[in-house]
Amino acid sequence: MAALYLFPVPLDNNAPLERSLPAYNTEILREIKHFIVENVRSARRFLKKCDRSIDIDSLEFTVLDEHTAPADVPAMLRPLEEGHSMGVISEAGCPAVADPGADVVAVAQSRGLRVVPLVGPSSILMALMASGFNGQSFAFNGYLPIHQPQRGAKLKEMERRILRERQTQIFIETPYRNNRLIAELVSALPPSMKLCVASGITGEAERIVTLPLSRWGKEKYDFDKIPTIFLLFG
Repeated sequence: MAALYLFPVPLDNNAPLERSLPAYNTEILREIKHFIVENVRSARRFLKKCDRSIDIDSLEFTVLDEHTAPADVPAMLRPLEEGHSMGVISEAGCPAVADPGADVVAVAQSRGLRVVPLVGPSSILMALMASGFNGQSFAFNGYLPIHQPQRGAKLKEMERRILRERQTQIFIETPYRNNRLIAELVSALPPSMKLCVASGITGEAERIVTLPLSRWGKEKYDFDKIPTIFLLFG
């Protein structure tokens, strides 16, 4: 039965595939000719890494990214509706999780089409696993607001949810601002609150560290330009 397969992608381009993906994914990948991707270049590179015998030029790629108009998404599923399995590939991690692929999955579900998620790395869950924080109640907040006062208000909202609900708060930042964000958290939140910085997950420079904010204020670190997940808990 034809399906929309969601293919996770390694979080680090240099990490061995076997650390992130089961062989089963590649078996399915070889059979698919129609792909919905966030970036064609990175998708082609991923496919070649999975199996160099794949004839990339025979495949059809449709781009679904943050600039795609919602009205253009339903037509992307035409091959699936005609009985051909399709694949969704993001730039890294799990498609449809903090990823534009969620839009096409929503359309597929609304039309009663089969959707199959495949096993693979999620930086959000891997960071939570290694943080030592509450894994039963947590929230992923995406990017924090860029401007004040909205940014400060969001930090205070997360602080309240940690204290009242014991809920882990997870978020990300544009990588070149990672160091600045840590300094901001040290300044804006209680020193006893704990911050986990999960940087370069699955890569050679992977570093996952949980410390009170009072300690982060004294630490030497450089996480700029490295994909990083931030987690807060009390």
